[in-house]
Amino acid sequence: MAANFFQARAPTKKKQAKDKESVPSPSLQPWVEKYRPETIDDVSSQGHIVSVLQKTLTSTNLPHMLFYGPPGSGKTSTILALSRQLFGPDNFRARVLELNASDERGISIVREKIKNFARQTPRAEAIASDGKKYPCPPYKIIILDEADSMTQDAQGALRRIMENYARITRFCLVCNYVTRIIEPLASRCSKFRFKPLDSSSARDRLEHIAAAEQVPVNRAVISALISTSSGDLRRAITYLQSAARLSSATEPPTPILPGDIQEIAGVVPDAVVRKFAQTLGVDVSLIASGDGDVEMDDVTSSTTTTALRGFDLIRETVRSLVREGYSASRILIQLHDIIVEHPTLTGRQKSGCALIMAEADKALCDGADEELWILEVALRVHKAVTS
Repeated sequence: MAANFFQARAPTKKKQAKDKESVPSPSLQPWVEKYRPETIDDVSSQGHIVSVLQKTLTSTNLPHMLFYGPPGSGKTSTILALSRQLFGPDNFRARVLELNASDERGISIVREKIKNFARQTPRAEAIASDGKKYPCPPYKIIILDEADSMTQDAQGALRRIMENYARITRFCLVCNYVTRIIEPLASRCSKFRFKPLDSSSARDRLEHIAAAEQVPVNRAVISALISTSSGDLRRAITYLQSAARLSSATEPPTPILPGDIQEIAGVVPDAVVRKFAQTLGVDVSLIASGDGDVEMDDVTSSTTTTALRGFDLIRETVRSLVREGYSASRILIQLHDIIVEHPTLTGRQKSGCALIMAEADKALCDGADEELWILEVALRVHKAVTS
C-alpha cells in the first residue's frame, strides 16, 4: 500500500519540477511580453476604446467584438487585459481560448477546436486565490488573432458557431484589414478601430521601459525608435531590446546611438538619404538634420564630386548605394518622405516625383532590377526638381 502511494506521488513531484523549470526567467523574456498591459487602463493612446470597454467590466455584458487597425497598436494586448480583469488569474486558462488564425485558419480547426470549446458550458468558479474579486461572467471568450488570414470557408463556418453558442461564448476577432472579414461575420460584431500610437504616447512608454531596464537612452534615440517603427509600438520595443543587448555585449557597455537603431531597423541612414537627395538637386539645408552618423563611401567624396557632373554623378551615387546593400524600396520610401515634406518644392514637383516613385514601386514588386530603377527614379526626380 505504501509502495503504491509513493509510486503515485513521484510523477507529481517530477511534473511540479518540470513546470517550475518551464517558467522563463524575467531576464530572458521578450520586453514586448514583459511590459504587456496588465489592465485596460494601461493601454496607450486608445482612450475611446478603453472607456467603452471599462463599462463592460461593470455590466459584464460583452458583445462579439472585432478589433482592427495597424500592427503594434495594442489590439491583442487590450483583449487579453480585459479577459484577465473579467476572469482573474485562476479562471483565465479555462475561460479564454487564444488562437492565431494565420497558423490555424482552416475549416477543420473551426469545426473541431473552436466548436468544442464554444459548446462547453462554463462552470461556476470559486473566489480567486489572490484574494481579489473578479466579475467572472457566465461565458467564455475565444480570441482569434489575425482573423483576416482565415479562409472564406472557415469564416463562413464560424458564423454559425457564433450564433448557436452566443449565450455561453463570446468571440473577439483581431485583424489588420477589416475588409478581409466577410460581411456576415463583421455584422455580428461590435467594431473597434485602433489608431497608430501618437509620438507622445510611444515616447512615454519607451522611456518607461528604458528606465525599468536601466538602459541609458537620450531623446534622439527615442525619436529614432519612433520614426523607424512608424507607429508600431511592438516593433519599437523590439528595436530597443536589440539595441540594449548589443550595447551590453561589450565591456564597458557602449552608448546607444540613433544610427544603431537605424541599422537594427534596416533603414537607410539619414545622412546617406540626405546626400542622395542633394545629388538630385533637392535643397536639404531647409530640412531638419537627422541623427545618422553614417556617410557615403569615397564615390561621393568632395574630390569625386568636383570631377563628376550631371548624369555621371547621379549614376556613381546610385552605384554606391547599391554596393552598400541598401534596399531599393527603403531608399524610395525615405526619399519620398524628404520630397513630400520639403517646404519649398511646389505641388506640381511633388506630385510628379510621387508618380515616378509609384511606377518604380510597381516595377520592383514585379521583380525589376533594383539598380536600374533607382537610377531611373533619380534621373526623373532630378529633372522634375530642377525644371
